Amino acid sequence: MSEYKLLKTDGAAKRGEFHTVHGVIQTPVFMNVGTAAAIKGAVSTTDLQEIGTQVELSNTYHLHVRPGDKIVKKMGGLHKFMNWDKPILTDSGGFQVFSLAGLRKIKEEGVTFNSHVDGRKIFMGPEESMQIQSNLASTIAMAFDECAPSTSSHEYMQASVDRTTRWLERCIKEMNRLNSLPDTINKEQILFGINQGATYKDIRIEHAKRIADLDMAGYAIGGLAVGETHEQMYEVIENVVPYLPKNKPTYLMGVGTPANILEAVERGVDFFDCVYPSRNGRHGHVYTKFGKINLFNAVYECDSEPIEEGCGCPACKNYSRSYIRHLLKAKEMLGMRLCVLHNLYFYNHLMEDIRAAIDAGNYSEFKKQRIDMLKTYDMKKA
Repeated sequence: MSEYKLLKTDGAAKRGEFHTVHGVIQTPVFMNVGTAAAIKGAVSTTDLQEIGTQVELSNTYHLHVRPGDKIVKKMGGLHKFMNWDKPILTDSGGFQVFSLAGLRKIKEEGVTFNSHVDGRKIFMGPEESMQIQSNLASTIAMAFDECAPSTSSHEYMQASVDRTTRWLERCIKEMNRLNSLPDTINKEQILFGINQGATYKDIRIEHAKRIADLDMAGYAIGGLAVGETHEQMYEVIENVVPYLPKNKPTYLMGVGTPANILEAVERGVDFFDCVYPSRNGRHGHVYTKFGKINLFNAVYECDSEPIEEGCGCPACKNYSRSYIRHLLKAKEMLGMRLCVLHNLYFYNHLMEDIRAAIDAGNYSEFKKQRIDMLKTYDMKKA
């Protein structure tokens, strides 16, 4: 079973330890996104160990489509399949069903849609999502929810959130059933519920209260980072967090930039994931304490410095900006790989610094200083 220990608070910022069947997660934490059981950019699980990754995140929908969750189960579950012994969180597939599927039909039972790979018809509901995630044998499974467009009317969003709550209750029931079966790989799999409601304060708060009563292992805030402003996102977090249990992890899904993370931690969030570090790295955009830089820019052509002075990642310890820029320009895969490694290392160690600041009781001061620093390169337009 899982247990969340709240070690310290600094304002609303939380410093905790989340004990799971696959190890202890120090929070706040950034989960490294390996959608199809691999980080895009030729980064291996042995690399993830080296750069300080605590949790790897994979996607239920993508793994169901390819190679198939039943194949992963035959191979001993996701941990054995990808050679990773630390915690894994699997997204429920709900977001992909609603973002990738052009044609879909939502009913009380679930959603019918066409695969983005081969067009075949797929049905996914709460039970199917739980069955797939049980086959994957992840540490943390996410409840199946509807990620309705942020532009939805109040009336549609209310109906959607009500259905998501009913789906959550079905997820709980199905996970309990699956965890009791003799052939289930991870009988200690835990479930996080997801708060939805777009930017409607009343729907968000009421939904947070309803799912808090279900006593989940953890709670996520979903449906953000989909087009609303940063200010709107922060407002939703401020509205929702007080109604979620303080003694459980709070996970802000799909967020975000270093500044987003710094702001959300101050508002009580302690789990994050985002494709930004790997996606930006593959395009030569790398993170530093002073902001993001684009290594394709000519200014780095003869730059013998590492991406960031003092950084301990494999790229910065061994190679110059000039060399990595050359690799990117020559379309050598190593260039992309080094940038992704650097960015993930940067994010993982930003979280270390965040945890240290909360431990020291000076998080607010730390956050302000880091956000001011992040603007340095932006002003230079590097």
